[in-house]
This record gives sequence, C-alpha cells and structure tokens, in this order.
Amino acid sequence: MAKSEAEPIALISVIITCYNHGKFLAKAIESVLSQSYAHHEIIVVDDGSTDDTKLVCQRYKNTRYVFQENAGLSSARNTGIKNSNGSLLVFLDADDWLLQDALQINYNYLKLNTGAAFSSGGHELYYEPDDKSWPMQEVVKNQHYIKLLEKNYIGMHATVMYRRWVFDTFNFNTSLTLCEDYELYLRIARQYPVHHHTNLLAVYRLHQSNASAEYGKMLSSVLGVLTSQKKNLASLEEKDSFQKGMENWQNFYSQKIYDSLIEKLYQGNDSLPKEDLRLLKKHNRSLFDKLTIQPLYIAKNGSSLNYKLKRLNQKLHTLISMKTPFSFNRTPNSSILGQTEPISKQFGYDRGGPIDRYYIENFLEKHASKIRGHVLEIGDNDYTIRFGGENVSKSDVLHIEEGNEKATIVGDLTHAPQLTDASFDCIILTQTLQYIYDCDSAIKTCHRILKKGGFLLITVPGISQISHDQWGDNWLWSFTQASIKKMTGDLFTTDSLEVNSHGNVLLASSFLYGLGLPEVKQETLDINDEHYQLIITACAQK
Repeated sequence: MAKSEAEPIALISVIITCYNHGKFLAKAIESVLSQSYAHHEIIVVDDGSTDDTKLVCQRYKNTRYVFQENAGLSSARNTGIKNSNGSLLVFLDADDWLLQDALQINYNYLKLNTGAAFSSGGHELYYEPDDKSWPMQEVVKNQHYIKLLEKNYIGMHATVMYRRWVFDTFNFNTSLTLCEDYELYLRIARQYPVHHHTNLLAVYRLHQSNASAEYGKMLSSVLGVLTSQKKNLASLEEKDSFQKGMENWQNFYSQKIYDSLIEKLYQGNDSLPKEDLRLLKKHNRSLFDKLTIQPLYIAKNGSSLNYKLKRLNQKLHTLISMKTPFSFNRTPNSSILGQTEPISKQFGYDRGGPIDRYYIENFLEKHASKIRGHVLEIGDNDYTIRFGGENVSKSDVLHIEEGNEKATIVGDLTHAPQLTDASFDCIILTQTLQYIYDCDSAIKTCHRILKKGGFLLITVPGISQISHDQWGDNWLWSFTQASIKKMTGDLFTTDSLEVNSHGNVLLASSFLYGLGLPEVKQETLDINDEHYQLIITACAQK
C-alpha cells in the first residue's frame, strides 16, 4: 500500500485495552474525549475481564466496546486494529491516560514527516502511592533503529501514533506477553523511517499490579526480543549497538532484580525466588556475589554456602572483632561503586525522589517567611504555593516559552524589559541558572525587579549528572559556593547574603548513581563536607 501523507482531516482510532482495570478505565476514556484533536474514535477491547469494565464502557455512548476471551495484550491490540476505522492508530492501556494535546501533536509531526511509519514522544511517570510524577524525555533525532537496539527510548506505548498501513505488514506478536511493543518498534524501524520528539503526550501510572515490575520475566523477555534482531544486523555499527543493548538490559534489570531481592531479604522473607536468583547469577555475577554475602542471606543459607563464602564470612567476623568500621545495614551504595553505568538516569525520581530535593526543600522551608507578598517563580509556582501559602498576595510565573500553561509572564531572565523595577517581594530561582549562559545578567535582572527589602532565593547544582531530556542540550554550568558568592556579591551586601553548600562524598556518589532519597540514611543527609558540594543555596536580601 502506498505510504502517502495522512488525510487533511484524519480519523484517529484510539484503542484502549483493558483486563480487570475497570477502576482506571474512566480516566483513560475521558482523556481521549477531552483531546484538542476531536476527530477520533474510541475502541475498548475487553480482554476477558471479570470486573466492571463493560459497565464503565456503557457510560460513554461514543465508545465502542469489543469483548474477547482472555488472550493477552498483543491479541487484544490486534483485535482493536481489526475493529478500528482510523487512518492513524494509538494504543492506550486502561490504567494510563493521554494529555490533552497528545493526538494533535503526533498528528502534526506525521504531517511534517510524511514517510514516517510512526511518531513517538515523551511521557510522564506517575507514582500513585506518593501522588508524584516526573517527565521522561529522550532526545533521539536520527538512527532510530540503532538507538532502539541500545534501549527502548520510547518507553510508553501510548506516545506512539502509527499509520494504518503499518499493520498491513506488521501486527503484535501474540507469542509475547511482555515487551511486545518494543519488539514491534524494532521490526518497523528496521524497515521504515520513524520520528521521535520530546513533547509530553501521556501519563504512565505506576501501581502495584504493573506487569513491568516483574523484573525477572522482563529481563528474559527483553533479551529474547533483542536477540531476535541478531539475524538482521547488517553493519558493524548495528552489531555494536546490539551488543551495547544486551549489556544495557542485563545491567538494568539485574540491578532491579538485586534491589528486589535485597528488599525481600530485609523484609524477612524465608525464601527468595529461585528464578530471580538464577537470572542474577547468569547475567550479573558480581551483583549475585554481593547478594550472597549479605548477613541475612548468610544466616538463611549458611549450610549451603561454598568454601569461598564461608571464608569470607569468617573474614567479616574478624573485621568486626577488630572493631573495624563495617555496617551490616543495607547500604545501596556498596553494591554499585564498581559500576560505570548509573542505577538511574532520572535523578532518582524513579526511586522515590531526588536526593537534592531534600536540600532544596529544607532551604525553602527555612526561608518560608520570606516567601510573601508578590512572588515570582521560574517555570511554575509549586514552591510559591507550598511554602508561601496565605502569605502570598500575588503569584507570577516566568517561562521562556510562549504557550506554557503555567506562565503569567513570558520572557528571558537575562533581558526582561517587560518586568518593571522593584516589582517583587520575593523571587524563587531554583535549579535554573545552569540553563542560562549569561548568569550575571539574570542575577542583575532579579536584583532590579526586587523591591527594597525583598528576597532572592537561589538553588543551583554542584556535583550532578546532566539531564537526559531536551534540557540536557542547554545544561551549561555547575556551580560552587565560591562562584555563587562571587556572582551575587557584586549586587548584594555581605551582611544581606547567605550562601551555603550541602552534601558529602557519600551523598554525591549516591546522587550521581541515581539513587533515590529513601535509599540513603537520614543521618547522612545532614553531614556537610564543603569538598563535595552537591547543591548550593543562597538567600540574598536587597
């Protein structure tokens, strides 16, 4: 079939697959109904649910309900394709939802990229237990098949909009119960151009029953999917990327398995899953060895330990008898110091929250009384509301991009003539200066627009990884306590300026590896070593 450009007014089919997720389904349906692109149809494929999925669907008259006996996600998606009419297709899981402009954004990209088989974008991860979310955005501009061999940069299937002709050749592999979307991306990208962007399109809900939390099964599945591409590798570059992908997936899921086993161990589980132990031993022997020298593991499995582990256990007891500092407590850092790959590239957002947020939020809480009157914040006003509360009479948000929903002022902080002198009682400038080339001009603008007696609250990164999203290309600086003192000291007097650094070697290492705040001990957070400046905070009064 000819790969022609989509119709001027294309019908987009949104296929929602559901298996006993009726409690989530309404939000998924309503997210489609509220799309800014209105020419769409909704098909809900019920994969043999025993809950109220059908009743939920019946509340929405414009939703088509299709039932099939339970056959798995791939089969349900194939059923959705057969029952759809659109020239463009999107697949949404019932426990996730689309953001308002998702269909319009991908439609626009496919109009611009007429040869692309699909367009994909960024998404948000939503952690339901803590009601927190964070963006997942990968910048991939070319060599999509090569990049997909190395990792699944798409991440969430609902961000993909396919052209219908794709399914004249391809369908979802019903022999797979996991990674079926990744397997399809690889097959398509091998033969056709595809497009990717970083606009946020959908929200992926993390909850107790996510299939992707079955790390052992995920590891086996993803390695199988990637191995199926081996016969197609035509160049040295493809072969190198394939090998890198195999290593990336083994390291990623081995760490997940290890963390899961450690958690089970310290929760008092009498036995650990044998298949997870087998996979860990096969794919990451160093992590397996680290698991087997955990004191609780030794206590539960001592009779089956080999001579080497017995000797190691004896050495540990010798160290303790000599009063050498050695902790039997779980320390996530001890398992990763030999690795060259981080545990997470999301700053710890995917592991309970970033370590640096502890210092940022403690700093703002300490100076909460200064967040009052007319307050300006960059990007959004979350901290203004949280720490200023009723003391704030007016809240403004400055953003450099037009069209940002939260912005009340659009402009560049280095040159903002539209901001009048002495306008604000407080300016909150958190984790922003690293993106500004002319930091001195930005500080001068802040000083100019502050009222006399007003406060500028600054936080900046010191030791840090660099963003892997679209902001990574604009991350220009890291700072020190001395550099912030120098930058602010020309405008603010010494007695009105308080600059501090926070962190230590343990926290800096943990942050660089991507560990989350819950994974470090509370008592280590308040130990400060100025030689390892994780973050710098400054409070300046005009």
